[in-house]
Order: sequence, then structure tokens, then C-alpha cells
Amino acid sequence: MSNTTPYDAMFSTVIGQEYDILKLICPASTEMSRLVGSAVNAYPTTENTLQIVELGGGTGITTLAMLSGTKNMHILSIDNEPTMQNQAKQHLKQWVDAGQLSFCGDDALTALKNLPDNSADIIATAYTIHNFLNSYREQALKEIFRVLKPNGQFINGDRYALNDIRHHTRLIQEELGQYFKVLTEMQRNDLLEKWIVHLFNDESEDHVMREHVALTQMQAAGFVRIQVSNRIGGNALVTGIKA
Repeated sequence: MSNTTPYDAMFSTVIGQEYDILKLICPASTEMSRLVGSAVNAYPTTENTLQIVELGGGTGITTLAMLSGTKNMHILSIDNEPTMQNQAKQHLKQWVDAGQLSFCGDDALTALKNLPDNSADIIATAYTIHNFLNSYREQALKEIFRVLKPNGQFINGDRYALNDIRHHTRLIQEELGQYFKVLTEMQRNDLLEKWIVHLFNDESEDHVMREHVALTQMQAAGFVRIQVSNRIGGNALVTGIKA
């Protein structure tokens, strides 16, 4: 991250090349992707193809969870890290060929600003929004609201820090212990170093996505019927509706 990139760009490194290891050091991440997919497929059925924008598509884990449902949909998957997006293009080629999936290589805010008003039924994401600086996140939420159609839904499975800071700190300590356990057994000190640096970035004051602040930002952007569910430690599924 730098002054010109207000989000964590470490996924262009070995983390992005071996991102699947995340499911071993943080099993909740896989569950959040599954929950996002389930929430997308629970969206009310319409006669038209659902227009879905995915922020931070990464290697395609959450994209696949959405595409594996029964809904008639088209997904625009946005990710500015080619290291990860190229893996998704390879893994999900059959849906690209079927016209159900396309890709954008811009960062989230740039991509959102280029989308028309009221053009998406759903904007979905997993493990992406927490990587943004608070100011960038606030701008992105406003753009998400603008791009959604009336009654459209924002769905995010992500790291939502507990409001109780002491409790949250204990959870982070437990998470860090899992990093050491898994990666030292794998003899991957290179990955351990990168993930620790990334975790410190996640928990920095201008970065951490604390629940009450995040929900306040959503309310300020205009979202209603905001719900927090399926909390697993420092992770949760958060949804909101554009009235």
C-alpha cells in the first residue's frame, strides 16, 4: 500500500500466487465465500438475467460459489491483481465461454465509477473491502450504492473487527497462532512472513474494518435493512439494501 494505492497490494507477491493456502490458515475465509454464494442465490428470482458485480474476484473462489447456484446471472469480476485474476480466468473458463462471466482489471473504485447508475442487481464481495483504507472504503460504498438498482443488494463476507477491542485482540492472537502452526509445519517461512505483514496491515488504525464504523459508513451511503449474520470470530456476512 502507498499514498497512490489506498489498498493492500501484497497479493501480487507469493501470497497471490499461492492464495489457496488461506483456507488452511483461515478456514473462515472459505466459509465466507460459500455464504456469499448462498446469499446471491437466495436473491429474489426475476425474469431477467441478474447483473452481478463482484469486487476483488481474486482466484475465483467466491465467483464459483455464485456460479454454482441455480440463478440466471452474469458476473463482472473486478480485480486489479493479474497474478490472481489470471488464475480465475483459467479456473472459470467454461463460464466465460458461456457468456456468464467477464473480467475487469481496474481497482474497485475506478471500476465502480465507470459503471452506470442503477445497473447492478447485486454487488458481492468476499475478503476484499477490509483491504481498503477507511477513506477509500467510504468512497467505494457510496459508488456501490449508486451502481445498484433500487432494491439491489450489497453482500459482503469479510473481516469485520469486533467492537470489543480486547476480545478482538484475543481473536487475532488465535489467528496468528494458526498461521504459525500451519506454515511452519509446511516449512513456508516465506509465506508466514508475508501473511504476518498483511495481518498487521489489516489491523492498522486507518485500515481495520471495525463493525460499528463499517455499518455507520453503510448507513451514511444510504443502505437500509443492514444485517450482520454468520459471525465466525472476526469474520461476518454483512448485507444491505438500496431502498
